[in-house]
Amino acid sequence: METFTKTNETHLISDPSVETVNSNKIVEIVNDKIKKYFTCDISSQKQLLEKHFPTHTKENPYSCHICGKRFSRSHHLAEHLRIHTGEKPYSCDICGKRFSRSNHLASHFLIHTGEKPYSCDVCHKNFNAKGNLNMHLRTHTNEKPYSCDMCSKKFFRKDNLEVHYRIHTNEKPYSCNVCNKEFSSRSTLNVHYRTHTNEKPFSCEVCYRNFTLKRDLKKHFRSHTNDKPFSYNVHC
Repeated sequence: METFTKTNETHLISDPSVETVNSNKIVEIVNDKIKKYFTCDISSQKQLLEKHFPTHTKENPYSCHICGKRFSRSHHLAEHLRIHTGEKPYSCDICGKRFSRSNHLASHFLIHTGEKPYSCDVCHKNFNAKGNLNMHLRTHTNEKPYSCDMCSKKFFRKDNLEVHYRIHTNEKPYSCNVCNKEFSSRSTLNVHYRTHTNEKPFSCEVCYRNFTLKRDLKKHFRSHTNDKPFSYNVHC
């Protein structure tokens, strides 16, 4: 089959029914696709422009239809919606525990392997997730990067801000399956659930008395130390 190229148009001589293909147009299409990916002048990250740029403009075009919270990316909204639906699509193949986010499953899996690949440069404490290390580092720097846009209270962790925000919205997405009482955080629900199970997971290492709440154990422990946390000359 004989071919020739002229003015950026390719013709198939043996088949006149074939449409002319403009190679300039192809180049324009390819370039247009390439332009969607870029290296950000602000963060130096190379990714889709339309998905990345809202992280700098603080634009949040995606809104939760249940609580009204807004997000910069659609997958962040999808993850958030699982708080309301209780959906946990990611499951640990060792213990069966389920998670709403894949990165939470990945961090959990290190519990089984005992791996802690992330180390604090200050105190050398090791962590199984980079996010946990980053949160720990703030205990050294006292950095509180997450701020409530309603009352300006600052937090070490993003999830603590999210729980706090429900004070303003009165949102209570966690419900007890025994008495149906609702709570703004999962941790509060877990503590409440012990009133039904009588579980007391916190134990005094001196007298072995058990407590439902960690803060009650700390308060009790002072009875042994007389507010001297490193004194153990006590007989129960």
